[in-house]
Amino acid sequence: MAYPLEGIKVLDFSRVLAGPFASRMLADLGADVVKVEPPDGDVTRYWGKEIGNMPGCFHQNNAGKRNICIDLRADGAKALINELALKSDILIENYRPDVMSRLGIGYADLKKVNPALIMLSISGFGHFSPESHRPSYAPVIHAEAGLIHRLAKRSNTKLHDLPLSVSDTNASLHGLVAVLAALHLRKTTGLGQHVDMSMLDATVATDDHMIFNLEDAVATGPKPSEIWVTPFAPVLLSTEFRLLVKQLTRKHNFVDPANDSMTTEQAETIRRQAIQTFMDQLDTREKFETAMKKMNIAWGEVRDPATMADQITIKARGLVKQIDDRNGGTRPLVQSPYRFSDADSGNRRSVSHRGEDNAEVLAEWLDMPTAQSTELFDAGVLIFDPDWQHH
Repeated sequence: MAYPLEGIKVLDFSRVLAGPFASRMLADLGADVVKVEPPDGDVTRYWGKEIGNMPGCFHQNNAGKRNICIDLRADGAKALINELALKSDILIENYRPDVMSRLGIGYADLKKVNPALIMLSISGFGHFSPESHRPSYAPVIHAEAGLIHRLAKRSNTKLHDLPLSVSDTNASLHGLVAVLAALHLRKTTGLGQHVDMSMLDATVATDDHMIFNLEDAVATGPKPSEIWVTPFAPVLLSTEFRLLVKQLTRKHNFVDPANDSMTTEQAETIRRQAIQTFMDQLDTREKFETAMKKMNIAWGEVRDPATMADQITIKARGLVKQIDDRNGGTRPLVQSPYRFSDADSGNRRSVSHRGEDNAEVLAEWLDMPTAQSTELFDAGVLIFDPDWQHH
């Protein structure tokens, strides 16, 4: 089966997560993605388990891409980028808004070279914003978007960050939607687009609970799901407490221990104690699942993420795949979630080291002979990491 984005060329200047996650998804959809890594490397090369001189975080977000390393400040670098941009369909970057233009390779510059180029720029506060100058990572946006405040208030804990970089991945996925829309529009107009994706915009737009805060109506929103302890595992029940009591009474002959003489707080306390006694009897997953199915209550086991590869659905659908670790073995890679009826998706190659594909990419994209790419290397325009050759 064909990959949906077969033949699309992507030049990826991004680093860390917001940009690399987007380009990783494009690679899994079949695009030819070339990561342009800076000489000092992507910071995610310092995070995660290292195998064969390749840390896990970099591996996860850059599998499937080829890698060239260009010193953007070197004489001759701008000309090389212009040549590559001419051959590109999409360019992704997540520098601060003024960086690419200062280097002479901003959208206004590259549009002159290739009017059909679609450029995705991801930044914390957007290119056209009074705060566009601010450096930003996901935790900064989690704070500004109200997520940290809401988490602390709901859980009655100290203010603390989220355990995932949701502001990065929100911006990545909204950026992908915009890029694919621009690709479709280009069929009609022949022209590219500059997509200015703000992480703050993407996070607030994707926050389904934000409307309750904006309208000062938090009390009218859905109650947080509760977690109950059972003999086999802690489980989350996606239902309100009052409905749980009603369903237990109707479907399991549960005797409601509360009475009219009790206060609301007393009634809830004694009901919780009785429900916990009911939960304690469900000492296997099978018994628990049967009990919930009878009440038509959705639930989820509160799992340790270290066991995620063994989760029944994830295992059956092959979401975690073992790929070449560049060190004689394999390592896990979380695949993209796309499933098509008559097309393919997913990782097709392992991770490249910094500058490993310099000559290959320039030969394929620009028909550049090896002697010329060697000259660029000698001039300091192209760089490669010699350590990878020892693994």
